[in-house]
Amino acid sequence: MHHDEWQSSTLDCANILYPHCLCMHCRKLEDLSVDEFLSGFDALEREDSLGASPQESAEYKESVLQESSLKKRGQASEHKAQLSRLKDNDPEFFKFLQENDEKLLNFADSDSSEDEEEEKYHKLPSQLEMPSSDEEGEEDKKEKRVKKSAKKAIKVTTKMIDDWRTELKQAPSARLIRDITQAFKAAVATTRGDGDNECRYAVADSSVFNALILLCIRNMHASLTKLLHIRAPDKDQKKLILPSSSPRWQKHQLDIKMYLSGIVQLLGSLTQSTVTAAVLRHAHQMVPYYLCLPKQARQFLKQLIKQWSTGEETVRVIAFLALNKICRHKQNVYLNTVLKQMYMAYVQNCKFTSPTTLPVINFLQHTLAEMYALDTHVSYQHGFVYIRQLAVHLRNAMNMKKKETYQSVYNWQYVHCLYLWCRVLSTIYPSEVLEPLIYPLCQVISGCIRLMPISRYYPLRLHCVRALLLLSGRTRTFVPVLPFLLEIFQQEDFNKKPGRMSLKPINFAVVLKLSKTNLQEKAFKDGLIEQLYDLILEYFHTQAHSIGFPELALPTIIQLKAFLKDCRVSTYCKQMRQLLEKVQENSAFVTARRQKAAFGVADAPAVAAWENQVAEEGTPLTKYYSQWKKLREKEIQLEISGKERMEDLNFPEIKRKKPQAKVEDKKEFKGLFESDSDSDSEGLMRKLKEGGSDDDDDDDDDEGLEDLSDASGGGDDDDEGEEDSDGTEEKACGSKHAPKQVSSEELQELAGGDEDLVEDLELSDQD
Repeated sequence: MHHDEWQSSTLDCANILYPHCLCMHCRKLEDLSVDEFLSGFDALEREDSLGASPQESAEYKESVLQESSLKKRGQASEHKAQLSRLKDNDPEFFKFLQENDEKLLNFADSDSSEDEEEEKYHKLPSQLEMPSSDEEGEEDKKEKRVKKSAKKAIKVTTKMIDDWRTELKQAPSARLIRDITQAFKAAVATTRGDGDNECRYAVADSSVFNALILLCIRNMHASLTKLLHIRAPDKDQKKLILPSSSPRWQKHQLDIKMYLSGIVQLLGSLTQSTVTAAVLRHAHQMVPYYLCLPKQARQFLKQLIKQWSTGEETVRVIAFLALNKICRHKQNVYLNTVLKQMYMAYVQNCKFTSPTTLPVINFLQHTLAEMYALDTHVSYQHGFVYIRQLAVHLRNAMNMKKKETYQSVYNWQYVHCLYLWCRVLSTIYPSEVLEPLIYPLCQVISGCIRLMPISRYYPLRLHCVRALLLLSGRTRTFVPVLPFLLEIFQQEDFNKKPGRMSLKPINFAVVLKLSKTNLQEKAFKDGLIEQLYDLILEYFHTQAHSIGFPELALPTIIQLKAFLKDCRVSTYCKQMRQLLEKVQENSAFVTARRQKAAFGVADAPAVAAWENQVAEEGTPLTKYYSQWKKLREKEIQLEISGKERMEDLNFPEIKRKKPQAKVEDKKEFKGLFESDSDSDSEGLMRKLKEGGSDDDDDDDDDEGLEDLSDASGGGDDDDEGEEDSDGTEEKACGSKHAPKQVSSEELQELAGGDEDLVEDLELSDQD
């Protein structure tokens, strides 16, 4: 802008704002000094304050505002005239403005920034209404919403569902699919209790609800396939054909998204296992659609993990199949998070172990190992973190030696996690990625056994040994397991007489720690011998084809011979002698075979080929193990079934032989007694023995318990001893009362005595 233009603009502004100053000082601004310019403002203020009345000041303000508005309108019209002249002076620039900023050219004289600023501010209404209370307002809104939904909602009937079914079979259309998905959404809303939810349809009857769910489960997948023109995959084709590849996918995406979300919500609200299994089968068919929608897929995976860990048997299997299918086709997206959530669900379900929950835990363990087998690199990351976590717990327990730290290791969750990682490494073997985890896992399990090597924790030791056997047998890794088993023969005294009799055997599969009373029972030692027999046989079965079997079995042979020499219990000796014979037989077989070998010990390939050949041909121990395993599995199934078969337990019955009186005594007292039964004589002896102390009775009871706990075949001798004792007591009683002269009537009354009381034998829990 030039100097003259700027000066004219400033004069215009001054003329608008301060007209009196310009009248008083008609000279140019550049000729005025600073004092003269400021004195003009002072004169203006004095005129306003002294000479002007309120009416004049108001009129003056109105005139100023009118002049300013007129001036602005004049400026707008002048600017418009300049733009019109621009069309003649610079047509190219005017054309550019028309193309890019047409609003700048088309404006009215009344346009002003003040109007825009006034529109920004809120204007109060002319009349204010008093609002009602919040509660009344909410109730009115709800009533309006319900009335609105009642007016709009169409009630679904069985006739409508039948019509939809026939239309789906003939030719499914987009409108029909939209109607069915809307009705399905309304049905799912009823299960959640969302009565206020605005839906196009309303499902009020249970029969209509069941018919609608059946319609969707049976026909929806096939109808969507027809509607989207998705061709069926070939039998040999493993890759899924995603519905998003169809050109009609965008048109029906919203309806399919609503339907898939409804399936997930329905799964969360169902309680009956059969219905849940049917809906899950349908959801398994819809997996390709879930793969195209990430948000619905995440919701579906969360629900699948819940059903996999807490559902019934059929539900768990179907949920696992769906999880496996999704993770196989979208490994990079979902596998890592799914494995984390499944591992946490597995740990939560392993907190308590019983005969009923053990099959569930085994199922979770096997299926989770299959999921880890999908990607070895992801499995290594998870295994490294979680095995290290187990090792940290063990280290804290070893260093701090407190009850809390011991409990962090000696619990079911810790043991089942050890089992899981042994199962994972043995399932994925051979794998170069996971092989480095075998050694640290074996060290953690061995440290867990050595943490508290006492008899109360023998079941936990046996669980750890089983985990090591699983890992050693599948990965062909030598793990020194036998010292943990042979140590029990040295620590436990199997000749010691048990303190109490147990009614049922101890199930070592669902026990981690034994109580003090369990250690005194006969069932403890019986079960311990069976467990040692099973584990030693299973370990030697894994090494039966090894070329070094004779040297490996030598310490066990020596220990078993020492046990048989010291043990005086026939049942224990019989089992261990059978095991010793099988081990010695296999050792002799391997020794005879390797004497014919023409290679040296250092020739590793030749040794491996020899062992493979022996394993294929079979050894005496492997043949015996296969037969024994079938019988043992049947026994384990009965134990894990959780049913207490008390009728299958053959408890020993105590039968006392009645003392036979001599023929001479019968002839002598034939006239005195009406019956020949010996119950009267026993009643007489009971009366004569009255006055004895209660302590003697307790001692007799304890002696009787000791006799019951003794399982050796000495029952006949005891009965003979009882006969002799009863006979001597009768003789002593007869000699004692012989001098007294008793009449026949008194003798009959005395012999009759009180009525016999038959009482059941009651034993306390401590006994």
